[in-house]
Amino acid sequence: MIEQLHPRIIENKDWATLLFVLTFAVVAITKSSYETRFSEFSKLIFSDKYAKIYRDNNHLKSSFTLGLFFVQIVSYAFFIQLTMHIFSQDAKSGTYSILKTDWILFIQIATFLLYFILAKFLIEKIVATSFNIDEFADLFNLQKVTYRTYIGILILPINAILFYYDNIPKIIPLAIIGISLCISLYSYFISIKTYQNVIISKLFYFILYLCALEIAPYYFLYYWITKGSA
Repeated sequence: MIEQLHPRIIENKDWATLLFVLTFAVVAITKSSYETRFSEFSKLIFSDKYAKIYRDNNHLKSSFTLGLFFVQIVSYAFFIQLTMHIFSQDAKSGTYSILKTDWILFIQIATFLLYFILAKFLIEKIVATSFNIDEFADLFNLQKVTYRTYIGILILPINAILFYYDNIPKIIPLAIIGISLCISLYSYFISIKTYQNVIISKLFYFILYLCALEIAPYYFLYYWITKGSA
């Protein structure tokens, strides 16, 4: 009997290791450079003090925000790719149609996220100007960016753990998505509570703004992810 040889597939994880080290380094540098601000930022889920102190739009362009924005993109891109990988497993063979070590796919996801966020931000500015709610939209967007960054940092170490383990149960990414949605809903509650006077005075425009720019884009993003992992 002739023994059939099967080629051994070696997955390259070096690029991911470098990215994880880089993102953790950015978080560490940001923490050491902005000790007080980062301390308040880390308590965001328990207190809205950070949102009240750093509510000026100038903070949106600070090195603190930009540095953590990079971390946010990397973290979300890893999580999306890991989720697609986990849900692409064939029930019979146990093989995956989407690899978590595919660096080209990671670049595609990260690029898509970057353009998605920037395009969404630009459209929000245009719509806010049209509805004459510029000031509210800027403050609202700053608060969203803050909580979105917070979620990105929270799931970064989880991404690192999931990346180096195999056979991850599907319930884990679903649980992370559920917790992230709860934090996002909490951020919306805080925003509405903070700017309730402005919202009530322009309720119709706020509902249009919410449906067009907060619900629809994420629905299409969800559809794209689930379709890609099917």
